[in-house]
Amino acid sequence: MENLNTISRRNFLSGLTAVTVSGSISLPSIFGKNKAQKITKPPKLEKGDTVGLIAPASCAFEPSTIRQGVETLQSLGFSVKTGKHIKEKFGYLAGTDEQRAADLHCMFEDDEVKAIVALRGGYGSMRLLDIIDYKLIKKNPKILLGYSDITSLCLAIYAKTGLVTFHGPVAISSFSEYTQEYFFKVACSTETVGEIAHPEPDNALRPTAHLSTIYPGKATGKLIGGNLTLLTALLGTPFEPNFKETILFLEETSEEPYDIDRMLTQLLLAGKLDQVSGIVFDRCPNCKPADYKPAFNVTFSLEEVLIDRLGKLGCPVLYGLNVGHEADKPTLPIGIKVTLDADRAILSIDEGAVI
Repeated sequence: MENLNTISRRNFLSGLTAVTVSGSISLPSIFGKNKAQKITKPPKLEKGDTVGLIAPASCAFEPSTIRQGVETLQSLGFSVKTGKHIKEKFGYLAGTDEQRAADLHCMFEDDEVKAIVALRGGYGSMRLLDIIDYKLIKKNPKILLGYSDITSLCLAIYAKTGLVTFHGPVAISSFSEYTQEYFFKVACSTETVGEIAHPEPDNALRPTAHLSTIYPGKATGKLIGGNLTLLTALLGTPFEPNFKETILFLEETSEEPYDIDRMLTQLLLAGKLDQVSGIVFDRCPNCKPADYKPAFNVTFSLEEVLIDRLGKLGCPVLYGLNVGHEADKPTLPIGIKVTLDADRAILSIDEGAVI
């Protein structure tokens, strides 16, 4: 496949030479900045359609993992076509970068396949970004669904093509009633979704997290975001999203508060958080000091970190909405207009995400 985004070693070195000689070329001009793309909404998914199942990140360590993913999608009413290389193993990856990218390309090219769902996250999607054929994807707009490590694919494809991508459950996620409700509302209907309800607690001993307003206010913008680790890893690359006038949602799991602090500080120092119109932060399960040998004997709570790092931005910030590593998670369309009302603790999707 044609590589549309890789800078050749020769061009890169000549660029550095120009910087040294004349001082006239800046790093942004070498790597490029992603301007706001014209949005393309993919066709909606209907029951009975064929869904492509691929593993663009970590491998399925057990054959039962793939069966589980297939059976889950079938139970939702879809036919399933698995990627040619979905059973491959290359270390901790589901095949080589070229094999995993080939499966992604094949699913976008296949007219029978109406949506593409990641089997799981883990690690490895980011390794594909400079070998993806973005022209092919732009010519064949389809739903791409996943979260966690799949954040890199969702954000890069959106940044490079303008295609609305979908942050939501992977095939081996637990599709609770709540998760199913928002998957079908967002991916299978052209209607405006409206307010995203906070899920009801499914266990009296494990109540739903309290929603907290870090900074009050109301704002509207295009939705971007995903896993905090993957988002910060995209900074300085040709695949980072445009943050200007967006509503940014962030999720993470099993990171200590100082790790969250460091990544938010990186976004602050890069000038990205000054550009956004509002921020939604996930409950972030297990983002607390380690039970055994925590990094620091004295620490901040996650909420204290958010107040310190985000509370001075002057834009609405909401903490505690389930958007990540939770049993109940909504499907969130990246690139679609949303409204955040931090005073009322509500995120609303203001338009349909599919056509």
